Amino acid sequence: MTRKVSSENNGGKMDALEMAPITAAWQTIRANLRQESGGRTFDNWLKPIALESFETDSGTVLLTLPSEFMATWVETHYATWLRHAWRAMLPQVRDVAIRAGSDARPVMFLVPDAPSEEEAPPATPIEVPADTGSLLEPRLSFDNFVVGKANEVAYNAARSLAEGGRPAFNPLFLHGQTGLGKTHLMHALGQEFRRRQPGAHVLYMSAEKFMFEFVTAMRAKDTLSFKAKLRSADLLMIDDVQFIAGKDSTQEEFFHTMNEIISAGRRLVITADRSPQDLEGIESRILSRLRGGLVADVNPADFELRFNIIAKKLEGMPQARVPQDVMMFLAKRIASNVRELEGALHRVIAYATLTGKAITLEFVAETLADLLRAHQRRITIDEIQRRVSDHYRIRHSEMLSARRAREVARPRQVAMYIAKQLTPRSLPEIGRRFGGRDHTTVIHAIKQIEKLRAIDAELDSDVRLLLRQLES
Repeated sequence: MTRKVSSENNGGKMDALEMAPITAAWQTIRANLRQESGGRTFDNWLKPIALESFETDSGTVLLTLPSEFMATWVETHYATWLRHAWRAMLPQVRDVAIRAGSDARPVMFLVPDAPSEEEAPPATPIEVPADTGSLLEPRLSFDNFVVGKANEVAYNAARSLAEGGRPAFNPLFLHGQTGLGKTHLMHALGQEFRRRQPGAHVLYMSAEKFMFEFVTAMRAKDTLSFKAKLRSADLLMIDDVQFIAGKDSTQEEFFHTMNEIISAGRRLVITADRSPQDLEGIESRILSRLRGGLVADVNPADFELRFNIIAKKLEGMPQARVPQDVMMFLAKRIASNVRELEGALHRVIAYATLTGKAITLEFVAETLADLLRAHQRRITIDEIQRRVSDHYRIRHSEMLSARRAREVARPRQVAMYIAKQLTPRSLPEIGRRFGGRDHTTVIHAIKQIEKLRAIDAELDSDVRLLLRQLES
């Protein structure tokens, strides 16, 4: 059995002897990839990956897949792993490019085929370098980040921090629900900062990874190396800081790392799923530091922003034919987060490609039936509480508190009123979700807001706006 491997390299030819190390490394990486991902994922998504070429000048391995959709999926889920694996196997490999197969036909030569999956040799473990925090995802850039009212402050703050000179604010704290673009902004900021400051030490890691590496360093009695790696960063970015809540020793180290970075005039970016005021289980001195910088929220995308995100995604998929009415339908119905919206779009395009059907409203409704049903019942009391709290600029925890001050009680009544309008929850259940209140309190709140809406134009406008935002 034989298989074809591209030998084109800047217009020249590589013979089988020159290509042999690349081919051998790929066979080992494939075996490890199957073990890493599991048989089902490997067979469905990763098995079709083909080794296309290796450019010696740039040190880039080109891997191809049968479709743009599959290439995007592999790039999203396995690009970082593949890059680590290739670098660990062959030092001359500096990057990995993942593309859809091209119509071009490069020069070919024949080499022995890799064994079938059943005959494949046992996977040889690949030691991925421990310092993987600084790797940034190239596809997450400022150029493909779509800006709207929901995220423009966070976007402008990130761009400002990417510029040279002493930062105007430090740290930058980004907060918002998952899937709204916080991680995208961090990767984009890191890449832009590196472009402007060649040789800068940029470090990105999740809070969970911070905790894991710190605990590992303590067990190995080598915390000095851990401290040196983080505190020498010119730009340190920590994602999802809420995950270190309640971890006292990790928070102690995190606080000192923050102090070191800020005092040295280096840049610090932190994200969480809620504002500093609503972070529970985080030490007050850390919260004080977070509030001392710039706090920028990333809100759920409105209809206009969701539509623009779809349009931007389709610019990179010229082969996809998606009518405008379908784009508007997706933007209206998939409103929970940007990540889910992009996933729905990819799913529609993939199903249309596999079945050969045109993308119509009927096709989309059938393809996304389960997702659309879920979104019809997606509005939750917690979401209502958070939206009302943000609108009236009070803490979310005040929705559950016993305080009766007007500036807290009125927004709480508005949230109860909207919960009754937009959810199927019973009055007793709504009361329980507002700090264990009795159903009679909920009845009073509903009647009070109904009465005030008839005589208070400002309150009526607030309620209309909140209903429109939650239903969009």
